[in-house]
Amino acid sequence: MTKILKIDIVSDVVCPWCTIGYKRLEKAITELGVEDQVDITWQPFELNPNMPAEGQNVNEHITEKYGSTTAQQNESKKMMTEAGAELGFKFDYFDEMRMVNTFDAHVLLEYAKDFGKQTELKMTLTKAFFSDRKDVSTKEVLKEALLSVGLDADEALAKLDDEAARSAVRDQQNYWKNMGVNSVPTIVFNRKSAVTGAQPVATFKQVLTELLAE
Repeated sequence: MTKILKIDIVSDVVCPWCTIGYKRLEKAITELGVEDQVDITWQPFELNPNMPAEGQNVNEHITEKYGSTTAQQNESKKMMTEAGAELGFKFDYFDEMRMVNTFDAHVLLEYAKDFGKQTELKMTLTKAFFSDRKDVSTKEVLKEALLSVGLDADEALAKLDDEAARSAVRDQQNYWKNMGVNSVPTIVFNRKSAVTGAQPVATFKQVLTELLAE
Protein backbone atom coordinates (compact mmCIF):
# COMPACT_ATOMS: atom_id res chain seq x y z
CA MET A 1 0.00 0.00 0.00
CA THR A 2 1.33 3.44 -0.93
CA LYS A 3 2.27 5.57 2.04
CA ILE A 4 0.49 8.94 2.03
CA LEU A 5 2.24 11.95 3.49
CA LYS A 6 -0.24 14.45 4.90
CA ILE A 7 0.86 18.04 4.29
CA ASP A 8 -0.87 21.03 5.86
CA ILE A 9 0.11 24.40 4.39
CA VAL A 10 -0.75 27.27 6.72
CA SER A 11 -0.83 30.37 4.55
CA ASP A 12 -2.66 33.43 3.27
CA VAL A 13 -3.92 34.15 -0.24
CA VAL A 14 -2.04 37.49 -0.37
CA CYS A 15 1.27 36.14 1.00
CA PRO A 16 3.95 36.21 -1.72
CA TRP A 17 6.39 33.91 0.07
CA CYS A 18 3.56 31.40 0.61
CA THR A 19 3.12 31.25 -3.16
CA ILE A 20 6.86 30.84 -3.75
CA GLY A 21 7.08 28.23 -0.97
CA TYR A 22 4.21 26.20 -2.42
CA LYS A 23 5.56 26.38 -5.99
CA ARG A 24 8.95 25.13 -4.73
CA LEU A 25 7.29 22.32 -2.79
CA GLU A 26 5.23 21.44 -5.88
CA LYS A 27 8.42 21.33 -7.97
CA ALA A 28 10.08 19.06 -5.40
CA ILE A 29 7.05 16.71 -5.43
CA THR A 30 7.00 16.61 -9.25
CA GLU A 31 10.75 16.07 -9.58
CA LEU A 32 10.61 13.20 -7.07
CA GLY A 33 7.55 11.77 -8.85
CA VAL A 34 5.61 11.38 -5.58
CA GLU A 35 2.40 13.20 -6.57
CA ASP A 36 0.32 10.17 -5.57
CA GLN A 37 2.00 9.97 -2.15
CA VAL A 38 1.12 13.41 -0.81
CA ASP A 39 -2.16 14.86 0.36
CA ILE A 40 -2.14 18.67 0.65
CA THR A 41 -4.62 20.67 2.74
CA TRP A 42 -4.54 24.46 2.95
CA GLN A 43 -5.05 25.95 6.40
CA PRO A 44 -6.19 29.53 7.04
CA PHE A 45 -3.95 32.32 8.27
CA GLU A 46 -4.63 36.03 7.88
CA LEU A 47 -1.60 38.26 7.57
CA ASN A 48 -3.86 41.21 8.29
CA PRO A 49 -6.97 40.08 10.20
CA ASN A 50 -7.99 43.66 10.99
CA MET A 51 -7.70 44.93 7.42
CA PRO A 52 -10.78 47.08 6.68
CA ALA A 53 -13.01 46.40 3.68
CA GLU A 54 -11.43 49.20 1.63
CA GLY A 55 -7.95 47.70 2.10
CA GLN A 56 -4.72 49.69 2.28
CA ASN A 57 -2.04 50.65 -0.21
CA VAL A 58 0.56 47.86 -0.13
CA ASN A 59 3.55 50.21 0.18
CA GLU A 60 1.93 52.15 3.04
CA HIS A 61 0.92 48.91 4.70
CA ILE A 62 4.41 47.36 4.57
CA THR A 63 6.00 50.57 5.88
CA GLU A 64 3.48 50.73 8.72
CA LYS A 65 3.74 47.04 9.63
CA TYR A 66 7.46 46.36 9.17
CA GLY A 67 9.04 49.81 9.01
CA SER A 68 10.54 49.05 5.58
CA THR A 69 11.91 51.91 3.48
CA THR A 70 10.90 52.31 -0.17
CA ALA A 71 14.33 51.03 -1.25
CA GLN A 72 13.98 47.92 0.95
CA GLN A 73 10.50 47.26 -0.42
CA ASN A 74 11.67 47.61 -4.01
CA GLU A 75 14.52 45.17 -3.36
CA SER A 76 12.13 42.71 -1.74
CA LYS A 77 9.65 42.96 -4.63
CA LYS A 78 12.49 42.40 -7.11
CA MET A 79 13.57 39.26 -5.21
CA MET A 80 10.02 37.91 -5.10
CA THR A 81 9.38 38.69 -8.77
CA GLU A 82 12.57 36.87 -9.79
CA ALA A 83 11.83 33.89 -7.51
CA GLY A 84 8.30 33.70 -8.93
CA ALA A 85 9.52 33.90 -12.53
CA GLU A 86 11.86 30.93 -11.95
CA LEU A 87 8.78 28.92 -10.91
CA GLY A 88 6.50 30.13 -13.69
CA PHE A 89 4.54 32.54 -11.47
CA LYS A 90 4.12 36.23 -12.29
CA PHE A 91 4.25 38.85 -9.54
CA ASP A 92 2.97 42.13 -10.96
CA TYR A 93 3.57 44.79 -8.32
CA PHE A 94 2.18 48.24 -9.10
CA ASP A 95 1.98 51.54 -7.22
CA GLU A 96 -1.77 51.44 -6.52
CA MET A 97 -1.75 47.81 -5.33
CA ARG A 98 -3.83 47.38 -2.18
CA MET A 99 -3.56 44.86 0.65
CA VAL A 100 -7.04 43.45 1.25
CA ASN A 101 -9.01 41.45 3.79
CA THR A 102 -8.85 37.71 3.01
CA PHE A 103 -11.26 36.15 5.50
CA ASP A 104 -13.95 35.45 2.87
CA ALA A 105 -11.35 33.80 0.64
CA HIS A 106 -10.47 31.43 3.50
CA VAL A 107 -14.15 30.53 4.00
CA LEU A 108 -14.36 29.59 0.32
CA LEU A 109 -11.12 27.58 0.46
CA GLU A 110 -12.63 25.58 3.31
CA TYR A 111 -15.72 24.97 1.12
CA ALA A 112 -13.53 23.92 -1.84
CA LYS A 113 -11.84 21.25 0.29
CA ASP A 114 -14.91 19.01 0.16
CA PHE A 115 -14.71 18.95 -3.64
CA GLY A 116 -10.97 18.36 -3.97
CA LYS A 117 -10.60 21.82 -5.48
CA GLN A 118 -8.72 23.57 -2.68
CA THR A 119 -5.30 23.88 -4.30
CA GLU A 120 -6.84 24.93 -7.61
CA LEU A 121 -8.93 27.65 -5.97
CA LYS A 122 -6.01 28.80 -3.81
CA MET A 123 -3.74 29.28 -6.82
CA THR A 124 -6.54 30.95 -8.82
CA LEU A 125 -7.06 33.51 -6.04
CA THR A 126 -3.33 34.04 -5.56
CA LYS A 127 -2.88 34.58 -9.30
CA ALA A 128 -5.87 36.97 -9.36
CA PHE A 129 -4.24 39.06 -6.63
CA PHE A 130 -0.58 39.00 -7.64
CA SER A 131 -0.70 38.54 -11.43
CA ASP A 132 -4.03 40.00 -12.55
CA ARG A 133 -4.34 43.06 -10.25
CA LYS A 134 -7.69 41.90 -8.83
CA ASP A 135 -9.21 42.55 -5.41
CA VAL A 136 -9.76 39.09 -3.87
CA SER A 137 -11.99 40.50 -1.15
CA THR A 138 -14.81 41.34 -3.59
CA LYS A 139 -17.71 38.99 -4.33
CA GLU A 140 -17.24 39.49 -8.09
CA VAL A 141 -13.63 38.30 -8.08
CA LEU A 142 -14.40 35.45 -5.66
CA LYS A 143 -17.31 34.32 -7.85
CA GLU A 144 -15.14 34.42 -10.97
CA ALA A 145 -12.50 32.27 -9.22
CA LEU A 146 -15.09 29.74 -8.03
CA LEU A 147 -16.59 29.38 -11.51
CA SER A 148 -13.18 29.05 -13.14
CA VAL A 149 -12.39 25.97 -11.03
CA GLY A 150 -15.82 24.43 -11.64
CA LEU A 151 -17.44 25.03 -8.25
CA ASP A 152 -21.05 26.03 -7.58
CA ALA A 153 -20.51 29.75 -7.01
CA ASP A 154 -23.94 30.46 -5.51
CA GLU A 155 -23.68 27.63 -3.01
CA ALA A 156 -20.12 28.63 -2.11
CA LEU A 157 -20.87 32.36 -1.73
CA ALA A 158 -23.82 31.51 0.55
CA LYS A 159 -21.18 30.20 3.00
CA LEU A 160 -19.96 33.76 3.47
CA ASP A 161 -23.19 34.54 5.34
CA ASP A 162 -23.17 31.24 7.23
CA GLU A 163 -22.01 31.81 10.80
CA ALA A 164 -21.11 28.12 11.26
CA ALA A 165 -18.82 28.25 8.21
CA ARG A 166 -17.19 31.47 9.43
CA SER A 167 -16.73 30.03 12.93
CA ALA A 168 -15.10 26.91 11.51
CA VAL A 169 -12.44 29.06 9.81
CA ARG A 170 -11.85 31.08 12.99
CA ASP A 171 -11.48 27.81 14.93
CA GLN A 172 -8.89 26.56 12.42
CA GLN A 173 -6.97 29.84 12.64
CA ASN A 174 -6.93 29.59 16.42
CA TYR A 175 -5.87 25.95 16.30
CA TRP A 176 -2.75 26.75 14.26
CA LYS A 177 -1.95 29.84 16.34
CA ASN A 178 -2.16 27.69 19.47
CA MET A 179 0.20 25.21 17.80
CA GLY A 180 2.73 28.04 17.62
CA VAL A 181 2.31 29.06 13.97
CA ASN A 182 2.94 32.80 13.80
CA SER A 183 4.55 33.20 10.40
CA VAL A 184 3.66 31.82 6.99
CA PRO A 185 4.11 29.74 5.05
CA THR A 186 4.35 27.02 7.68
CA ILE A 187 4.33 23.60 6.04
CA VAL A 188 3.42 20.79 8.42
CA PHE A 189 4.13 17.12 7.69
CA ASN A 190 1.87 14.47 9.24
CA ARG A 191 1.09 16.98 12.01
CA LYS A 192 4.46 16.06 13.52
CA SER A 193 7.18 18.18 11.95
CA ALA A 194 7.20 21.49 10.10
CA VAL A 195 9.29 23.83 8.01
CA THR A 196 8.68 27.55 7.77
CA GLY A 197 9.34 29.92 4.93
CA ALA A 198 9.89 29.43 1.21
CA GLN A 199 12.63 26.80 1.47
CA PRO A 200 14.70 25.86 -1.59
CA VAL A 201 13.47 22.99 -3.77
CA ALA A 202 16.42 20.86 -2.60
CA THR A 203 15.39 21.25 1.04
CA PHE A 204 11.83 20.16 0.28
CA LYS A 205 13.14 17.17 -1.68
CA GLN A 206 15.29 16.11 1.26
CA VAL A 207 12.39 16.46 3.74
CA LEU A 208 9.98 14.57 1.47
CA THR A 209 12.49 11.80 0.78
CA GLU A 210 13.22 11.29 4.48
CA LEU A 211 9.57 11.32 5.56
CA LEU A 212 8.41 8.97 2.79
CA ALA A 213 11.22 6.55 3.65
CA GLU A 214 10.23 6.32 7.33
